[in-house]
Amino acid sequence: MTDIRLYNAEGLEHQPLATFTEKAYLDYSMYVILDRALPYVADGLKPVQRRILYAMSELGLSAAAKFKKSARTVGDVLGKFHPHGDTACYEAMVLMAQPFSYRYPLIDGQGNWGSPDNPKSFAAMRYTESRLTPYAELLLGELDQGTVDWQPNFDGTLEEPKLLPARLPNLLLNGTTGIAVGMATDIPSHNLREVARACIHLLDHPQATVEDLFVHCPGPDFATAGEIITPPDELLKIYQTGNGSLRQRAVYEVEQGEIIITALPYQVSGERLMEQIAAQFNAKKLPMIEDFRDESDHEFPTRLVIVPRSNRVDLDRLMSHLFATTDLERSYRVNLNMIAGDGRPRVMNLKEILAEWLTFRTATVRRRLEHRLGKVLDRLHLLDGLLIAYLNIDEVIRIIRTEDEPKPVLIARFALSDAQAEYVLNTRLRQLARLEEMKIRGEQAELAAERDRLQALLGDAALLTRLIRDEITADAEKYGDARRSPLVARTAASALDETEVTPSEPVTVVLSEKGWVRAAKGHEVDPVGLSYRSGDQFLAAARLRSNQTAVFLDSTGRSYSLSAHTLPSARGQGEPLTGRLDPPKGASFVAVLGESAATQLLLASDAGYGFIVRMEELYAKGKAGKAVLTLPAGALVLPPLPLPDLAGVRLAAVSQSGHLLVFPVSDLPEMPRGKGNKIISLPTAKGAETQDRVAALAVVRAGGSLVILSGKRTFTLKPADLDVYQGERGRRGKPLPRGFQRVEGLQTE
Repeated sequence: MTDIRLYNAEGLEHQPLATFTEKAYLDYSMYVILDRALPYVADGLKPVQRRILYAMSELGLSAAAKFKKSARTVGDVLGKFHPHGDTACYEAMVLMAQPFSYRYPLIDGQGNWGSPDNPKSFAAMRYTESRLTPYAELLLGELDQGTVDWQPNFDGTLEEPKLLPARLPNLLLNGTTGIAVGMATDIPSHNLREVARACIHLLDHPQATVEDLFVHCPGPDFATAGEIITPPDELLKIYQTGNGSLRQRAVYEVEQGEIIITALPYQVSGERLMEQIAAQFNAKKLPMIEDFRDESDHEFPTRLVIVPRSNRVDLDRLMSHLFATTDLERSYRVNLNMIAGDGRPRVMNLKEILAEWLTFRTATVRRRLEHRLGKVLDRLHLLDGLLIAYLNIDEVIRIIRTEDEPKPVLIARFALSDAQAEYVLNTRLRQLARLEEMKIRGEQAELAAERDRLQALLGDAALLTRLIRDEITADAEKYGDARRSPLVARTAASALDETEVTPSEPVTVVLSEKGWVRAAKGHEVDPVGLSYRSGDQFLAAARLRSNQTAVFLDSTGRSYSLSAHTLPSARGQGEPLTGRLDPPKGASFVAVLGESAATQLLLASDAGYGFIVRMEELYAKGKAGKAVLTLPAGALVLPPLPLPDLAGVRLAAVSQSGHLLVFPVSDLPEMPRGKGNKIISLPTAKGAETQDRVAALAVVRAGGSLVILSGKRTFTLKPADLDVYQGERGRRGKPLPRGFQRVEGLQTE
């Protein structure tokens, strides 16, 4: 849209609303990005932090000074440099004083400055006192040496530094977080000595790659001693791209069978962590834990104790579960977004960050040297004039005593500059002692030597680089410390499955004909004798453990899974399975199974087809279950039969027409799903509309007998008798004796 500006008779400006709002929003966005949320690569500070540190230095609150009320500092910051809310300013100040938040705190606090459990629990600023830490000298020590540019404060009455002359890359050392308009920053803290080594390496080898610098700076170093478990290749990728995430894990040790947590990840509250463990414990999801408590005190800032239920508990597996489900392991986003030396925000890799800072540091040192050289040259100039006056002291005194305006006369008589003449006139008489000439010449010699050294440094880039390297080395030796967060390769944490965290107790799952289910404690339950709803009765039962999965089979051949411990208690009449599962319309549940996952089962239909399947193949996700047994038209599902070791085991199949066929179970295929293979041939009777059906199936172990039930009569077949009925799978079989043409069931002995 064209920027149209119209002015009425009163001189008021008119412009389209879209133009005005767009400009206003862009102005606001740039303010938030540059003056609030993102740090500068030069000193690693946001404006409010920079103003707090400068105000404290102006108040004389050095590391050796006495503490002063924090309210005094906040008042100076707000009144002179940062006209915003006092609460936000004080919180920024508190953050720089918390050793558990800042890797290298900039403010030394006295009083309640919060705790790791609750960083926001700090006292009001009228109660706390503060001063700068020795580390802050790295940011403020060269401020008065002409190293930085200055700008007017918000009302133009004072000057404030645009940047602080950081002697080390504070941005990487302390890190920062911030959210601007359309962009954010998440920079983790690093170890001072490692970053210093990387800077020195880049100074000596300007063509070094990120991989080369990664050798010296292998990863972040947080304020807490938790282990950084992110693999080195992922850390390297973060430094190459400027984006990524890393993980930090708590440190624990085992004392007398108890787990002692001695270090937590960065910004993790021990109190909050204990609440997370308590929530799982109360929900009975940690049956392997007997007790847990917090024994942290002044001597041991972090000491969380977890007591296993017995010495048989796998402690590593337990901790892996806690790492995966609590803040004992935490992920941190990394976004190396900052304001570069050209004043524009961008994401940079490790080399770009260090190169930008070294460029700033080189310019800062050069300005410092030039500033000092100017001071030295000015002093030498004054000393030259003072020496001339001293050598002609009688004439100088005569001129001063006789002339109304001695300055121009001195300038003309001795060829002095205006500054030299003014300095001579301001010299005290006591400085005209006999030994003053020696002092002047001695100071001239010292300053001349310093001048030559400064000019050599400014004229030789190699000497300047060596000076910067020596200063970085000295600062690293003075302020550096050992790494706190060890870099350790660990396997990925994984939560325990529901079966592992559920107490293992014997239960009996009971299914009624109407599809109602319940779970009774123990295996000695008589499921037939339980109370059932009117018109309903017992159908099937399965004995299993409470941490196992119960499988239900419906009349369409679909299987469904439910955890046994989630089923309703048998103290009532249970609840309908259709409330938890979604079987096809018109389907009914025909069986419940509780065997282990590796158990083999025989699935078959009364149409004479079946196959072997493992129990784990019947487990289904979701309410709709999964199709397992394919049924021919009009066929019904027969009760599944658990199979022992297949060696020597035979399957007995009897048809409604009274034919019995026995063959090895191993003749049937093992399949995950399907119709299966033919078990017994069921021809259609002449003149009948329906086919013959399988009446019953039975699994006979090696050396076992088979009992055929028909009404009140039984017919027992010994192993030798079974051999008479053995044949090939899929055959018709042989007819049973008269009176057993209507078989009601089969039993094995």
